[in-house]
Amino acid sequence: MKKTFYSNGKLLLTGEYTVLDGAKAFALPTKYGQYLHVAPNNNKTILWKSLDANSTTWYNDEFSIEDIVLKSTNSQNSITNTLITILHEAYKANPKILDNATGFTVVTELTFPKHWGLGTSSTLINNIAQWFGIDAYQLLWKSFGGSGYDIACAQHKTPILYQIANGKPKVTPMTFVPNFTENLYFVYRNQKQDSREAIASYKDKKNDLTDSINQINAITEQLPNTTTFADFTALLDEHEAIMSEVLDTPTVKEAVFSDFEGSLKSLGAWGGDFILAACKDDPTAYFKTKGYTTIVRYKDMIL
Repeated sequence: MKKTFYSNGKLLLTGEYTVLDGAKAFALPTKYGQYLHVAPNNNKTILWKSLDANSTTWYNDEFSIEDIVLKSTNSQNSITNTLITILHEAYKANPKILDNATGFTVVTELTFPKHWGLGTSSTLINNIAQWFGIDAYQLLWKSFGGSGYDIACAQHKTPILYQIANGKPKVTPMTFVPNFTENLYFVYRNQKQDSREAIASYKDKKNDLTDSINQINAITEQLPNTTTFADFTALLDEHEAIMSEVLDTPTVKEAVFSDFEGSLKSLGAWGGDFILAACKDDPTAYFKTKGYTTIVRYKDMIL
């Protein structure tokens, strides 16, 4: 019998990088996500195909169940090796799914363009965890790494506060419907950022973050409760300044959009994917003149 699983994509509004060190983060599940369709076959193999949002195939391979059980990651295809690693960890957590299986045909289906960086990996991991009936956070940490906020977004339909406390994820669903969402836009930077590389760079640079984390926690707690656009943008600007100092990197506004009339906030790993533009007037024309053509309104992006 065919089974279908679904997970939401994600955007991280506060706490980027520092969430790894216990900071509180404010994260937004997106209306976009990824499906995982699983059907049994009799091949004793996994036939795997991954589709982008326009239904084009971006990955297609076949590997044996034995490869997963033994974690045989010597394929010429790096995606296959990563996938086998994830499935091997899922198998260790619940061997029953594969031990008596005759094979599976698996199709993943993104509802957002893969290059957008809304969580191709995290939605996959959460979907595989649903398939195997296991803990998605543990699957993430044993296979891919990261803070886990993206797994929380995959599983929730409202904005969340997220924190790693005593090695465990702490998720608090939030209501965030400010009267200024018409002034919020997500702008794609035309380049996908490698989260693992960005995290490694952060770990190389970081010093004592106690004061920075305390400041970010205060911002994260205030942000969902702001009632005015001015207060909201002031908190965004303050957060950008703190992280600029932590990362020893100019803010995106300083580096690229110094003439922008409004606030800009990097979302997740700095240097790629989406930024949040908070401004009084529609910024579409401004960004398009600079070559950035993907601008999504808040209401069209966020659950």
